[in-house]
Amino acid sequence: MGLQERLRAQLQQREREQLHRQRLSLDSPQAAEIRLGNEQLLNFCSNDYLGLANHPAVIEASQAAAAQWGAGSGASHLVCGHTSLVDELERKFANFVGAQRALLLSTGYMANLAAITSFAGRGSWVLQDKLNHASLIDAATLSRARLKRWRHGDTAHLRQLLQQPDRPESLLLASDSVFSMDGDLANLGELANIGHEYDALTLLDDAHGIGVMGRDGRGSLDAAGLQPKGNLLMLATLGKALGNFGALLTGDILLIETLVQQARPYIYTTALPPSVVAGSLKALELLQSEAWRQQQLQENIRYFCQCAGQENLPLMASRTAIQPIVLGSNQRALDASRALREKGLLVTAIRPPTVPKSTARLRITLRADHSRQQIDRLLENLVQLSVQPELAQ
Repeated sequence: MGLQERLRAQLQQREREQLHRQRLSLDSPQAAEIRLGNEQLLNFCSNDYLGLANHPAVIEASQAAAAQWGAGSGASHLVCGHTSLVDELERKFANFVGAQRALLLSTGYMANLAAITSFAGRGSWVLQDKLNHASLIDAATLSRARLKRWRHGDTAHLRQLLQQPDRPESLLLASDSVFSMDGDLANLGELANIGHEYDALTLLDDAHGIGVMGRDGRGSLDAAGLQPKGNLLMLATLGKALGNFGALLTGDILLIETLVQQARPYIYTTALPPSVVAGSLKALELLQSEAWRQQQLQENIRYFCQCAGQENLPLMASRTAIQPIVLGSNQRALDASRALREKGLLVTAIRPPTVPKSTARLRITLRADHSRQQIDRLLENLVQLSVQPELAQ
């Protein structure tokens, strides 16, 4: 069978298994209500938790930076330099989360790849939660370290793995802080304790916690009484609650300087455009000056969970903006997503390999700018779909 035939057969197999994915092309900015062609839809699948992606001040800051600094950065950080905006963002974000230093990268995926491949390699162990984001798993594989995975949320199992007699000196623990598909929280305090006990670098991916959790949106570590210091390295993305693009690794000077010298995804990538960096700076400012956004998001989460509980909707154990409903089969999740879209609601069906087999789900995400009426409309349609516990697989 030739290349074309093999690829065609693989795509056809994906369609048979209800795993084929389609891209959506928006005809409007990110918001609580969006437009797809002729469809006007309530948006319950975006990670723009605080509604900053289309904030006028963020747009204005981006436009002003492009006018002053130009469109592109020219080359990578260590070849051609970057604008002083990058230094300002790194400094202000490090101060915000209580770290000595921060390093700006293009994406969360690249940041995780940079961190793990810089601090782990042949002869190392990388230990990860079973439900970690794909970028953490891929990074461990590419590092050529030995990957071991503990049962989701089971730090006792992690300790068992670390007590094996062939344990090397070089250890790296990695976990999501907020798990992106389940919405639950890692036991950050215990992970920090274990990392300290075994002198392991502990990488905590707080992509879905920054802006949502902690004081003024400082993130999940802050909510747990921690800061990215010592052996703790924290990742924060700028493309979710902060509504922009990019990611930051935050920690002690020694860790960040090691990344500058060794992280291939940082060294060999063109620096982010000035407009993007300026937009993130403004978003960080708004995160602190418009505290009502985080407060309103938390209120929307409480309201949705309370009402869903009264309707016996089978939510998972999540206190975050991510509120999944597991339906089991790929077909059930797709059918539910399509039915909601016909009612003017965009809720994505998440299927394997993003989630484990037989746990396909609706992944509902809440925003600060969702109104009570919009949340009620979602709840009414979920009830009408008979998404009830006895039907969940």
